[in-house]
Amino acid sequence: MKIALFGTSADPPTAGHQTILNWLSEHYDRVVVWAANNPFKSHQTPLEHRVAMLRLLIADMNTPQRNIILEQELSSFRTLETVEKAKLSVGEDVELTLVIGSDLLNQLPRWYRIEDLLRQVQLLVVPRPGYAIDESSLSGVLHLGGKIAIANLIALDVSSTAYRENKDPKALTPPVVNYIHQKHLYECQDTSKNKFQIC
Repeated sequence: MKIALFGTSADPPTAGHQTILNWLSEHYDRVVVWAANNPFKSHQTPLEHRVAMLRLLIADMNTPQRNIILEQELSSFRTLETVEKAKLSVGEDVELTLVIGSDLLNQLPRWYRIEDLLRQVQLLVVPRPGYAIDESSLSGVLHLGGKIAIANLIALDVSSTAYRENKDPKALTPPVVNYIHQKHLYECQDTSKNKFQIC
């Protein structure tokens, strides 16, 4: 069995995330998703809201395989711990692929016990607009023992950051937009200074 592991900060989850999940659903037996706390990012929204939005994003999908599963208990600051939890959950006799965006490729060598992590998973890099996959980043990960594939997927040119800064509703799916409005999320950002106001 081939399982894709896809953690995302989901702050908020976008139509781009949905495109990636659709692609993964077609290429893997199971796609396991969770809202992650990335130690390299500062998150504006509490985890409970990001999990709820991710759940809505997945529920809005119409994948024939019905193989996308939200397993929030896999979330950890350290990806190695996530993978160890996943192995306990699904068993040893599976092939685990960790899905990352091309924006994270150059961060990988700084991840906690990266060589141990790369021994336990394959990597699937999803190209993201504005983040070229450069040879030096790839060779750095290969040198650490990584097994890398690159998804033949054209990701949408939308991002959580762009939504937070510009409020482009086309970046999100309608259920996520409705949730944001109901919960009054992302309302207090002063985009001109990229700081947050106290409301």
